[in-house]
Amino acid sequence: MTEKQYGGSTGRSNGEKAVTTKNLDSSKSLPKQKTQKDSSQKLGTSKTDEDEIIQAGKIASQVKSFAKTIVKAGIPLLEIAEKIETKILELGGNPAFPVNLSINNIAAHYTPSHEDETLAKGLIKVDFGVHIDGWTADTAFSVDLEDSEENKNLIKASEDGLNAALELIQSRLGRAGGALSTSEIGAEISKTIESHGFFPVINLSGHGMNQYELHSGTSIPNVDDGRDTEISEGLYAIEPFATNGSGRIRDGKPSEIYELISEKNLRSPIAREVLNFIKEEYDALPFCSRWLIKKFGTKALFGLKQLEENGNLHQFSQLVEIAGSKVSQAEHTILIEKEKVTVTTN
Repeated sequence: MTEKQYGGSTGRSNGEKAVTTKNLDSSKSLPKQKTQKDSSQKLGTSKTDEDEIIQAGKIASQVKSFAKTIVKAGIPLLEIAEKIETKILELGGNPAFPVNLSINNIAAHYTPSHEDETLAKGLIKVDFGVHIDGWTADTAFSVDLEDSEENKNLIKASEDGLNAALELIQSRLGRAGGALSTSEIGAEISKTIESHGFFPVINLSGHGMNQYELHSGTSIPNVDDGRDTEISEGLYAIEPFATNGSGRIRDGKPSEIYELISEKNLRSPIAREVLNFIKEEYDALPFCSRWLIKKFGTKALFGLKQLEENGNLHQFSQLVEIAGSKVSQAEHTILIEKEKVTVTTN
């Protein structure tokens, strides 16, 4: 699930926090809740954490293979999302965020509502995550559902951009003394996508991940952004977006995808009940309204509204290409350790 850059309601406005394997939480005595983060915390990675990271990736890979068999033109998006999320649970994982099924000019953050009747069509991006004890595997692929050469070429552009980035990371960091900056990765992605005659989406990026933190630490741009942040050991999602449009996105409609940002108190019994469930079930990971409706019925919508108004929740916006043009996406998760790079979602 992508991260919007350069401000806006879905972007980070403050400085970046580096995610390294020293930050990966190995202390099971720490509280699960991560909504109030201590950026100075330095913790080592346990074997259990690494096993959970790798296992989440294996499940994500299996789910991706399954998803490719059910994403077909004319199938309700709600049916596709529910089947993917159910498969994650069947294989022993948990959804790290609601399945994103974004069509054509919607680049990201479209998940079907509980009453959604939208049918799959056009160029669709399938973006989902699997977590085990908060350690996430984030992956995405695009599908052409209208037998369009342009769609196919857009898909190849984002896939080739991803592969070029992974090859650069593995060749540079998979050996002793290797070093690599985020801007070098972005430059490689941009060069590859532009070689296909398309543009990378400038204000979407990959991201570092930590336990129960989907977006934490260093951003991985799809262009050379000049930041030159050095990539260190840690867990990252690399996700190029290619477009035949302007190369920028804007905030669109509300997505009904939320994340918990505050536990401050409020008076409404319904809202408090919903808040307690969110803390217990999702921690700081994103969730959606249809998940809560399964638990509480439609009164969940009232609770969500109150929580958002009270500042407990942030609701993501759908992310739309500003020229109304199509967008493709490809994504893998990588674990960088000393002289070793593992693509966990292969």
